[in-house]
Amino acid sequence: MSSYKGHSIFALLLAIMFFHNPLLIALTFIGANIPDFDHKFKKDNVYKLIIFGLIIFISLYILKLPYYIGLIIVFLGVTFYFSEHRSFTHSIFGVLTLTSAVSLILIWGYELIIGITVLNNHYIILAILIAILSFLFLNRKLLMVFLPVFFVSLFLINDLDINYIQIVLALFLGVFSHIVLDSFTPAGIKIFAPLSSKKVYKNFALLSIFALIVIAIFCNVPLLFELFEQYALSN
Repeated sequence: MSSYKGHSIFALLLAIMFFHNPLLIALTFIGANIPDFDHKFKKDNVYKLIIFGLIIFISLYILKLPYYIGLIIVFLGVTFYFSEHRSFTHSIFGVLTLTSAVSLILIWGYELIIGITVLNNHYIILAILIAILSFLFLNRKLLMVFLPVFFVSLFLINDLDINYIQIVLALFLGVFSHIVLDSFTPAGIKIFAPLSSKKVYKNFALLSIFALIVIAIFCNVPLLFELFEQYALSN
């Protein structure tokens, strides 16, 4: 079984290939650690997730604010609770479900804060929400490394402009990277669960990595041309 360290490092490498923004790299990193919440040893965290969602739901309902954020969090917890390890959450349908749910939590949370507060620094709001996500989905050992590096990077890198599509793509890349790495294991993954028990193994992982590298190169073509022009002008 791939460890959380392996999933985190793999996701970080992929994130650097696609993104140059610490917010998006952080989301990819967090996304890679989400699918394993279907594991039995993380059931206590799933309970906490459901309780947290219920508290958010009740609080927002009482305050007459959009309470569906809490419902999505509860839905996410219930999904993990009823999922067998390396079944639904490690399938294509699971990747899409987890990506959609976490993206909605982040985007709706952002819209809620913008709507009810006077905060106008959108990047700081997103950073705070991403930090909250890290507390929900990263273990303590990862948190001790992730949080200081994340907040320091926000001060070192000025390019923090992101949109909702990039948020979804970053989370998708992280969650998808998890099932790619797990398909290297002898047990494989049920790629079409719960509709099919068909498993995929190493060949799926290698093909996926090749496709991701090609896509990353294509996405970075404008940057490569810009670097080439700067080099040509300097010489």
